[in-house]
Amino acid sequence: MHSAVRSFRTPDGVTLGIEHFGDAAAPLVLLAGSPTMLSWPDKLCEALARGGRHVVRYDLRDSGASTTVDPGAPAYTLRDLAADAAALARGLGERPAHLAGVGVGGMVAQVAALDHPGAFAALTLAGTRPVAPGPVDDDLPDHDKATMERLFALPTPDWSDRAAVAEFGAARAETLGDDPGAARATAERVFDRTPGSEPAVHMANQLGMVFAKLDCTPRWRERLPELAIPALVVHGRHNRFFPVGNGEALAREIPGARLLVLEQAATAIPDAAVDEVAAAMLTL
Repeated sequence: MHSAVRSFRTPDGVTLGIEHFGDAAAPLVLLAGSPTMLSWPDKLCEALARGGRHVVRYDLRDSGASTTVDPGAPAYTLRDLAADAAALARGLGERPAHLAGVGVGGMVAQVAALDHPGAFAALTLAGTRPVAPGPVDDDLPDHDKATMERLFALPTPDWSDRAAVAEFGAARAETLGDDPGAARATAERVFDRTPGSEPAVHMANQLGMVFAKLDCTPRWRERLPELAIPALVVHGRHNRFFPVGNGEALAREIPGARLLVLEQAATAIPDAAVDEVAAAMLTL
């Protein structure tokens, strides 16, 4: 049901790795990675395609099959990533797209919907928050402290060793409350899609480390009430990285947004929740 990964070149000359599911003539659902497209489960993409959507998931810059230069020193901003999403939406379909972002991809999606309103007809935000990486607003719950201590205590793998990276992915998932087996398999797939053998690039693909260096100014949270498109906020009840209060805040501040809390989920969207998430997304 899905195609091989292809390349899309934006008007600014950025190459984005993309993968299609479903009928290219159907309404477009664009899935922004966090940072790679594999942040979005195959089963969810397939369920949306069965629901009559043209699903395209894509890699952010410096990950997967997209333009990779130096993830440790990005020469672009969060606004540029938002512009990539808009260029992709306009290049793939004549009608405005349903844009979805998970994790840090959800930050890209929020800014894209605000800065390029004509490109998008609906918005899904999964496991994300309304502020950039770094210090959190006083009214938002920050990363769970004990979980972060355990994460930072995990031994750093040899990022050029596929097996070690996969085991690290499993251990990280277990710490976050996600399925370690699924995370191990995804880490292997991400590794296999990472260009070259540079350890820093492998680390960036696995962890999205570019966001630690990215210019995410100015703030956008105060602009969320400007959004005038249907919106869905999906959040795992047991998300320890971005606790559920972040999703609740998004749903309050985006006019008319629906909040879907996945009671058995943490950071990732588990296969067991795919049908529920797909059904909610298909109503937008």
